[in-house]
Amino acid sequence: MSAQDTAELQAWLRLLLTPGVGNESARKLLAAFGSAPAIFEQSAVALREVGSERLVSAIQTEPEELKPQWKSTLDWLAQGDDRCVVTLGDAAYPAALLNISDPPLMLFLLGSLVPKVGAGVTLEALNCLAMVGSRNPTPQGEVNARQFAQSFGEAGWCVVSGMALGIDGAAHDGALMGGGHTVAVVGTGLDRVYPKRHLDLAHRIAERGLIISEFPLGTPPLTANFPRRNRIISGLSHGTLVIEAALQSGSLITARLAAEQGKEVFAIPGSIHSPQSRGCHQLVKQGAKLVESAQDVLEELLLPLSFAAAETPEKTPEPKAEHPLLKALGFDAASLDILQARTGWPTAQLQAQLLELELCGEVARLPGGSFVRMACA
Repeated sequence: MSAQDTAELQAWLRLLLTPGVGNESARKLLAAFGSAPAIFEQSAVALREVGSERLVSAIQTEPEELKPQWKSTLDWLAQGDDRCVVTLGDAAYPAALLNISDPPLMLFLLGSLVPKVGAGVTLEALNCLAMVGSRNPTPQGEVNARQFAQSFGEAGWCVVSGMALGIDGAAHDGALMGGGHTVAVVGTGLDRVYPKRHLDLAHRIAERGLIISEFPLGTPPLTANFPRRNRIISGLSHGTLVIEAALQSGSLITARLAAEQGKEVFAIPGSIHSPQSRGCHQLVKQGAKLVESAQDVLEELLLPLSFAAAETPEKTPEPKAEHPLLKALGFDAASLDILQARTGWPTAQLQAQLLELELCGEVARLPGGSFVRMACA
């Protein structure tokens, strides 16, 4: 990194860290003075033409954390060519994010795609699709996320999600299983992994894609950061697929942002009795596309399909599909008492049959002792 590049990046970091200067004010300053370094060279008189006295004071006061943050950033960048920092003024900045209402000032990138981005490969060229959903999905919801993402990966798509527990993690994992790229947009600094149980997943994502954050190194998992990063998830993507979501859900925020950005919104329906399906049903009522397969999504986006799965006839285990207990269970959750009333079987027989179906992956046991049928792969 040249001395000029170093000074430029340090000025951007100072702008990001300056208290009271949000993205909107920063963009006004950049429009007025042309570059981040130029902002800090201005007189108070010139700055007052753009903003308030409070803004002038903030710009003229170096943030206390700038020096330690700058050292941390340089040390982090020196660890390898799989990491970089992209600013709003860089040619490598994702063009798709320039069109959202609040583009981040800086993006910290980590992963195998970093050298390609530096060489001019855009994230838009990866055909990104966002997949979001509940942190506490049903067993079927998690299976759906993994299988859809695997199909997208096999079709050459890049799955974008937030590396949270539940649907996000399953989506990243499925994309990797399908041999595709995946991008995780996180709510912490890139020197941290949250949640910690996704440490291995984070390493695998970095090996096949990117982890992106707009937050400086050392940023902890603050609650406000996670809804904020959703605009980047939807902004990078051609469309957003919601797998499962309650009515009060961050996934619905992502879907709303996608719609505001002019992107397609897709939703997978579920049981009318499941709280985790109500958000998806609401989206469908509001105009989201109801989808039953990964191909539904790709056909809607009018991009080439290349499903490896399409070359292999679907294998349906008919004997299991016709199991009388599966018929009695249906596709909604049911307790042991309900199943006993429907089948008339003795408790021991019913429990034995449920265990057999559970071991075969046909049935999942829910918290509280209820059971739910799993759709065939």
